[in-house]
Amino acid sequence: MGFCSATNPSYEVAATLFGMADYRRWRVAGGTYFFTVVTHGRQPFLTSALARRSLRHAFRIVRQRRPFHIDAIVLLPDHFHAIWTLPPRDFDYATRWQLIKRRFTKSYLAVGGAETSQSASRESKGERGVWQRRYFEHTCDNEADLKRCADYLHVNPLKHGLVKRVIDWPWSSFHRYVRLGEYEPTWGTANIWYGDEWKNYE
Repeated sequence: MGFCSATNPSYEVAATLFGMADYRRWRVAGGTYFFTVVTHGRQPFLTSALARRSLRHAFRIVRQRRPFHIDAIVLLPDHFHAIWTLPPRDFDYATRWQLIKRRFTKSYLAVGGAETSQSASRESKGERGVWQRRYFEHTCDNEADLKRCADYLHVNPLKHGLVKRVIDWPWSSFHRYVRLGEYEPTWGTANIWYGDEWKNYE
């Protein structure tokens, strides 16, 4: 699991992120980032075959046009976590997420996926009831921070009580890292992850 060193930082100030005013995104060209993306209304559809297929398609198309490396990912019913590394001199993860969400929504709804009811404000902006507007982002500062984020990502299904062992969750890059020797198959305990600083962004 390698860390991509960061250069040329710049700030993007987001008005709100899950209710936090004046949230600052630290955007680093060629940086490595941890993300949490959540469905609208916490609807638990992401692990369905239809949603997985649509999400794979969205990622594939966007990565062809705007490349990035997926260091780790885990898909849960109502949200997913991912760690990306962007190309050198590139810090535009925001456009990538916008395109992924848009392409997923179009594909998912076209083949029968359902959306939730939404507010008049969202409808007036042409938004669909599939994704939350915002997402959580954390810039990985160094190798140790990257490892901490990857551990948190991979233990997430266990943390949420979806499985009794991390390895039992099928939609996770954990299996790839086990094959690479980064984790033992028996790795993972949920107890140490409760009360961490990301508890409000699940």
